[in-house]
Amino acid sequence: MDLTAIQSALREAGIDAWLFYDHHHRDPIAAAILGLPETGLVSRRWYYAVPAEGEPRKLVHRIESGKLDSLPGSKGAYSSWQELHRALEAMLGPWKRIAMQYSPNNDIMYVSMVDAGTVEFLRSLGKEIVSSANLVSQFQAVLTEEQIASHSFAQSALDDILVEGFQTIGSRARSASPATEYEMMVWFKDAMRGRGLTTDHGPNVSVNRNSSDSHYEPSAEFSRPIQSGDFLLIDIWARQDAPGTCWYDITWTGVVNRDPSDYERTIFAIVRDARDAAVSAVRTAFEGGVPISGFEADDAARSVIRSAGYGQYFTHRTGHNIGAELHGNGAHLDNLETHDERRILPFTCFSVEPGIYLPEFGIRSEINMLTTRDSAKVTGAIQQELVRI
Repeated sequence: MDLTAIQSALREAGIDAWLFYDHHHRDPIAAAILGLPETGLVSRRWYYAVPAEGEPRKLVHRIESGKLDSLPGSKGAYSSWQELHRALEAMLGPWKRIAMQYSPNNDIMYVSMVDAGTVEFLRSLGKEIVSSANLVSQFQAVLTEEQIASHSFAQSALDDILVEGFQTIGSRARSASPATEYEMMVWFKDAMRGRGLTTDHGPNVSVNRNSSDSHYEPSAEFSRPIQSGDFLLIDIWARQDAPGTCWYDITWTGVVNRDPSDYERTIFAIVRDARDAAVSAVRTAFEGGVPISGFEADDAARSVIRSAGYGQYFTHRTGHNIGAELHGNGAHLDNLETHDERRILPFTCFSVEPGIYLPEFGIRSEINMLTTRDSAKVTGAIQQELVRI
């Protein structure tokens, strides 16, 4: 835990204290920021308050009194619920505006870890509970130099693997034994392992109407052959096989042993332009020193697809934060599933992946962006037209 940085962030945000609270490991964000183990017995509630000024304060149950001993600060203990209520009131006495892992209306459910009853009790003490969403982004989503280098490692390797995969698919489709979606999923996993990458599941290798299922994953039992004439989508993600490394996550589409139809070209162009509109919005904001929230980048992409008449076929957010977790704890590009008001911060990574999913095929174009203090760039290759495989 970086106490100095947390207190500085609290002062800048005008927040009196950040209250961390857990029970049965319900808040992994607290464990990550405070440097606590993700496993072990947490059968009783604990509380840890970091003030904008002064010494942190702990409150633990007496039968788990050592639970926060690795953290700095004074310690109080309780046994009964009545004693807990009195101790919390005393612990938080000096502070009015308190951040917690809470989101008004559950708009940003990714940080909504604290239960309603706890919020109700603290409000009964006259406390104003505010969301820690932007604080979480600052301490969870901002990448280190080593993580940025690991993203570049994954990007270079995975871009090469995708090209090799397209070549394998095309060659097999022209033979007497075309590869299936599942066989290519296994091929990609083996290729990633051979290049020092790891992944959690997938990738999504899907043809024709399966490509309209944005989370499609083939299996040995249910898998289509990839044949000449097919439409193909590959969504693939990986990170360097080492702890704490940053993911790279891309989606490309193409057609097998034929030219794209005019309709396919039209849909791809709309998706590409939507992607580029979000990229431009983020890049322009950073170059101009103007704050930009996740929902604003989503609006930029979504307006292109809606204006083209395909809004109903764009059924997910425009992008997600990327870090040591594939879907990280920073701002998502989202004004559909959630209204994500979190700022896109410097030195964070995220996907831009608009899509149009029609009954006969689906097109998504996914790239990753990386920000600095005054710039934002796309990492990796950028698809400009449907691939002819």
